[in-house]
Amino acid sequence: MSTAYAAATGARERSVSVPVEHPISSRGDATLRQEETPCLGRRPARRGAVGLLHWLVLLLGMLIPTLATLQTVSIEPPLAFGILPIGGPSESATAWRPMLDDMSHALQRPIHSVSVSTYEGLAQALADKRIDLAFVSGLLALDAVTKDHMQVIAQLSSDDRSRGYYSLLIVGKDSPIHNLDDLLRQPGRWRYAHGETLSVSGYLVPETQLFAERKLNSDTFFASVTVNNHQNNALAVANGEADVASNNTADLQRFAKQFPDQYARLRILWKSSLIPHAVIVMRSDLAPSLRHQIIDFVTQYAKHGRNAASELAKLRLIHDISGFDPAGNDTLIPFADIQYNLERRRALSAQWVSKAAMQTRLQKIDADHSQLLRRLQTTAKP
Repeated sequence: MSTAYAAATGARERSVSVPVEHPISSRGDATLRQEETPCLGRRPARRGAVGLLHWLVLLLGMLIPTLATLQTVSIEPPLAFGILPIGGPSESATAWRPMLDDMSHALQRPIHSVSVSTYEGLAQALADKRIDLAFVSGLLALDAVTKDHMQVIAQLSSDDRSRGYYSLLIVGKDSPIHNLDDLLRQPGRWRYAHGETLSVSGYLVPETQLFAERKLNSDTFFASVTVNNHQNNALAVANGEADVASNNTADLQRFAKQFPDQYARLRILWKSSLIPHAVIVMRSDLAPSLRHQIIDFVTQYAKHGRNAASELAKLRLIHDISGFDPAGNDTLIPFADIQYNLERRRALSAQWVSKAAMQTRLQKIDADHSQLLRRLQTTAKP
């Protein structure tokens, strides 16, 4: 090697650090150590590592707020809230959504609505345990409590603080049916539209207080019978497609706002005695802590706190509702009595092979009713 070449390469070699491999130690393991002196030949790789570290720091900075947010997002399983069909299922689901969103936020878990078009559909969803809590009328609640392991936790309260509402029969404003005598003295003439058999005001109360009281059955008394919801039945009378229909005071008020022209064509023919308001039922096998959370939310909603006014506005989207009062299964006793009276009146008006057979049936109805009342009273509070 020439002196000039050595001089030229020596400077480079003095500035380059080369890894030194140390011999195998006496323990038999080999170690590899790198000198601390900066290595000009490895600078590009180090710059890449520094750049990668820089991007990792930036990425972590962006992820930290996201991770903090995710910690506040509930991973609890959703709850299913069943909705009594008022109008159409889509309309009902939309009306309840703002309150259910508030419930979801309070419970830190999703709330899914189950809105169906028929009482039977809601009853089946309750029986199948596809619903955790629901807003239902008295007869549906009675079935849910006695058959589907549900429990009453609250009852609707209205703006006027009334204890209930009334079932109605409505006719056309210019109808020749001016009173009940006009209706009942001409069997087989009129067309009747009523609610489903699980509807308290649409079927059970008029059947009990009006027809069975006179030993009549609405299914056989009229020329024709159609079954639908309150809104469609009112439209049928207003449009001349039915002569008389069942309804109730709360739904007819809503109908007047939504269909003022059709409402102007209607007239009230008959009004029942007071019917207690609808209730909220909840599955009795939910975790106790969750049950308490739900009860607290429902019974305090729109009543206290700085959001009370906005919450009340959300309830008004649903119905003539000012809130929900705490309630238990004993709230359903009036509905059990209505059902009991209907069964007795039907038994008394039926044809029997003997008086003893009728008495046996009446005794069975009495015993079942007494047993139901004891059950409702012993499981009164949630």
